[in-house]
Amino acid sequence: MARQVMRKAGIPIIPGSKEVVKNQDEAFRLAKKFGYPVIIKAAAGGGGKGMKVAHNDGKLISAFLTAQAEAEAAFGNRSVYIERYILEPRHIEVQILADRHGNVLHLGERDCSIQRRHQKLIEECPAPNLSEKLRRRIGEAAIKVAKAVQYENAGTVEFLLDQDENFYFMEMNTRLQVEHPVTEVVTGIDLVKAQIAIAAGEKLKWSQSDIKFSGHAMECRINAEDPDRDFLPSPGKIENLIWPGGPGIRVDTHVYPGYTIPPYYDSLIAKIIAHGPNRAEAINVMQRALHETLISPLKSTLPLHEKILNRPRFRQGKVGTNFIDSQFAASKIGTLEVRKEEESNE
Repeated sequence: MARQVMRKAGIPIIPGSKEVVKNQDEAFRLAKKFGYPVIIKAAAGGGGKGMKVAHNDGKLISAFLTAQAEAEAAFGNRSVYIERYILEPRHIEVQILADRHGNVLHLGERDCSIQRRHQKLIEECPAPNLSEKLRRRIGEAAIKVAKAVQYENAGTVEFLLDQDENFYFMEMNTRLQVEHPVTEVVTGIDLVKAQIAIAAGEKLKWSQSDIKFSGHAMECRINAEDPDRDFLPSPGKIENLIWPGGPGIRVDTHVYPGYTIPPYYDSLIAKIIAHGPNRAEAINVMQRALHETLISPLKSTLPLHEKILNRPRFRQGKVGTNFIDSQFAASKIGTLEVRKEEESNE
């Protein structure tokens, strides 16, 4: 339905099915129409659940059936649709605020391309290596999306950006995102407070020209997962815990020494946010923060974040949703290590 609304509003969308795909024959027909690779997606939800990529006819049916099963398990609805799969895209999202009086503005974009299993690991604001013209076009498109549905709330409009700088509407999250702190840090606007004011019927107290950006912010999601074992959940009791501090550091967390990470829910331990006058300084601040952090005896994504920030390609802002797969590989002993050929090339 979101895709249909965006199509009518003139927002670019990825070529894909206009309705849910009912059976395997229809899946074959659409895949042939759009061309491989294609991605099968759950129609009733997101978050990486019910998403499978097929590169040929031989893989399509297994991907289709698996996506249906995952969608039903996650959302109670096995409906799926098919899109052309964009190779090596960037994941760019725009934070918006909209009140009930028809006022809509955006608070800049975030790059959320560093992911595993379609789940974000690192987010930053502003997105690196975007021209001001492209930045403006994406922001204007996000406002257009919100106005098309008379949206009222804080929200995030998500786009995929291909290598030719074409961007496509992917979805809208009608809530605050996990990564909203990076936007708060660079704009100085408390998004939770703004959301409550909107719900109370107040008018937005800013116009688009009031939104100013200060420096660069980056967030690392620290999860109780073992990257060396295919991100296997690592629940259990946290016995030793030290968080970083100092200028440019913010930590959002709910855990404390003695807290037990349960196996039933999202494995997020904390969000570490770093701010600097520019992207290079933000990375340096984050590296210091990660080095100061101690979480034991649980396995966490902390060491992986340090490896990512050390990669030359990341430092250059050459990121995409395939970054983890392209830069790291699982070795025979089960360790996620830097790909040697990438390292030698750089």
